[in-house]
Amino acid sequence: MKKLKRSGRLVDMTYYLINHPHQLVSLSYFSDRYQSAKSSISEDLTIVKEIFEEQGIGSLLTVPGASGGVKYIPFVQFEEGKRLTEDLCKKLEDKERLLPGGYLYMMDILGTPKFMNDIGRLFAAVFSHQKIDAIMTVAMKGIPLAYAIASHLDVPVSIVRRDHRVTEGSMVSINYVSGSSKRIQTMSLARRSLQEGANVLIVDDFMKAGGTARGMMNLLQEFKANVVGIGVLVEAEDVEERLVDDYVSIARLSEVNEKDMQVNAVPGNILNKLEEVKK
Repeated sequence: MKKLKRSGRLVDMTYYLINHPHQLVSLSYFSDRYQSAKSSISEDLTIVKEIFEEQGIGSLLTVPGASGGVKYIPFVQFEEGKRLTEDLCKKLEDKERLLPGGYLYMMDILGTPKFMNDIGRLFAAVFSHQKIDAIMTVAMKGIPLAYAIASHLDVPVSIVRRDHRVTEGSMVSINYVSGSSKRIQTMSLARRSLQEGANVLIVDDFMKAGGTARGMMNLLQEFKANVVGIGVLVEAEDVEERLVDDYVSIARLSEVNEKDMQVNAVPGNILNKLEEVKK
């Protein structure tokens, strides 16, 4: 790259950091990239840091020492988080989503890249203080959400399946009880998709009683992995017994009335969690 003026360095540096979240970048890398002294790079990073924090984009974590550098940590301001949760609730309350049996059609929400990217950054902000090595979800509808979060945490995604795939090699399988139907089901994860002892964030698009999440927690025990959190896009409110207690949700369905074609959704607990992280 040719030598850039400060204005050019700031633009390129900002773009690089945003596209490499949670990655430690040395001053030497930027110094070589822009053919500039480390003192100038430090001044540039100070400017970027101030703008990131003022605009609520995130923060720059400085790691001292010879092997140190800077790390961009994405964040979402409370007002933006509130807007996202309210937007999701509004989308969910569209009566055209109601399907026979009281189910909701959600693939258009999960299939909107921009919205999922914003939701992923919101989840990443809440879990930014945790050491996370991987995201785990169940195929298929949880995959877009899992990858959206993973892109902002810079971690891989492990996909749990309900059937065996020859292309994934050796699998670890368990039986679990569905929280809503009380039926015994099977879930499997490829041995190569997760390192033993990994710190894992479980993600699901919808949670009723939490049987699927509990199943993934049990599956992680087979890998001697640690559950650092559970993130849910939408949860059902009217549940007699919840199989998981500690989780983060963006929206909660307070009412689904198929007869009257009525759906009511309210924000979940993610805004409270966002405030806790900020403190």
